[in-house]
Amino acid sequence: MALFARKPPKPSGPPAGPPSLWRDGYGRVATRSLQTLLVLGLVAALLFLMSQVGLILIAVILALILASAMSPVIGWMRRRGIPSMLATWAALIAILVLLGAVGTLIVWAVRDQWADLADSAVDGFNQLQDYFKDLPFTIDEEQIDSFKETITGFLTSSQFGSGALAGVSAATSFLTGLFLMIVVLFFFLKDGPKIWEFLLRPFRGEAYLRARRVGDKTVSVLGEYVRGTAAVAAVDAIGIGVGLAILGVPLALPLAIIVFVFAFIPIVGATVAGALAALVALVANGPVSAIIVVAIVIGVNQLEGNLLQPVLMGRSLKLHALVILLALTAGTLIGGILGAVLAVPIAAVAWGIISVWNGENIPARPAQQKRPEEV
Repeated sequence: MALFARKPPKPSGPPAGPPSLWRDGYGRVATRSLQTLLVLGLVAALLFLMSQVGLILIAVILALILASAMSPVIGWMRRRGIPSMLATWAALIAILVLLGAVGTLIVWAVRDQWADLADSAVDGFNQLQDYFKDLPFTIDEEQIDSFKETITGFLTSSQFGSGALAGVSAATSFLTGLFLMIVVLFFFLKDGPKIWEFLLRPFRGEAYLRARRVGDKTVSVLGEYVRGTAAVAAVDAIGIGVGLAILGVPLALPLAIIVFVFAFIPIVGATVAGALAALVALVANGPVSAIIVVAIVIGVNQLEGNLLQPVLMGRSLKLHALVILLALTAGTLIGGILGAVLAVPIAAVAWGIISVWNGENIPARPAQQKRPEEV
């Protein structure tokens, strides 16, 4: 009977070993902590590497943005039978002429007119301080004086003008950065699709299709953002500049140029430029003119936000205001004025990539809206 005795079942899993400190709750927490530290270390190393090649990185990003903005023009010329090299040179010369004109106006406004603007802003702030003293509620005068000293010191410092010019020129070393950007821009305009296809050679199947979607979406978002923002900035500058000229506010042209430049910084830029224009109007023409300037700025901003941006920019910048503010803060801390200008389009590109990760209209799963039965 012993031959027919039932044998004990063999254990299905791996043999139980001695207890390990990595298998309990604390061990799992320690494992996740080590993984998190490893990821943070990799991110820190990447940021350090990017800081070492910051000049190259900035030149490539600016060249990519400008090439994306000109991609419809390049495509249109090539479809009309214009040779590729001729279309590339035409687009490159047009970009350089436009950037040169804008840069000349900015340099003129900053170098030749900035002292007058700073003095007017300081005088306007002093007048506001006098008005605050007559209010029924009290305001701490020491805080006002401290804030005024900070603002006036920033406006009148020589570092402000040089910092603004460095941000506009898009490089720590102007000549090197400009030359590198022009060279990279030329090749992006001429062989952009070919360069991207070369980079996609290791990908196959769904990974290749996803990479293609990512590239197309990046060019589309950057192009729509730059073209739309430039158009909106031009409308803002013309509208506010004409209003200032009609009111007889001095320095109307430099203020209009500052409005155009600051319009490339969403939310914050329009507020700063409008406040500066109102302070100049307060000093030159009195409080009634300043109130009218504020009304003009608010009206132009409402026109921009409710009509121009949805029409001109389409879906290229569907970001929440909080995301924009966080991106602006991070960009300013990392790259100063230039970082503030580039932060929002980079954030828009990141969201655009997420929105086409799994298909043309199928975003990555964490970004998909949940169905009612899943909530």
